[in-house]
Amino acid sequence: MRPEDISRLFVERSNAGDAAGVAALYEEDAVLAYPPGGQTVGREAIRALWEKVLANRPRFEPEPPLPTLISGDIALTSTVAKDGAGARAQVARRQPDGSWLRMLDQPEFAPPAR
Repeated sequence: MRPEDISRLFVERSNAGDAAGVAALYEEDAVLAYPPGGQTVGREAIRALWEKVLANRPRFEPEPPLPTLISGDIALTSTVAKDGAGARAQVARRQPDGSWLRMLDQPEFAPPAR
């Protein structure tokens, strides 16, 4: 029931190989900035993408959330990526039942090259 819960649920569902469960964390018309350099739009497309990704049985590690910013029914969540991808950020919206779903997901913010 908190925006931060989505990251934990993402890790749990991904590690269980549950692509439909991962996709259920997104709004119907969500935008995922993945694969790198591209976008995946819509819950069904996100589910199909995660079916392919999870077929390789990757293992995801929980990442501690950075402070969440909430304005009304919109929240910005983020974590520092353990895999060296820089940071991750998501925009979530509170649903009528009080739960939160991702509407925008930027899973990789690589630090700028120096």
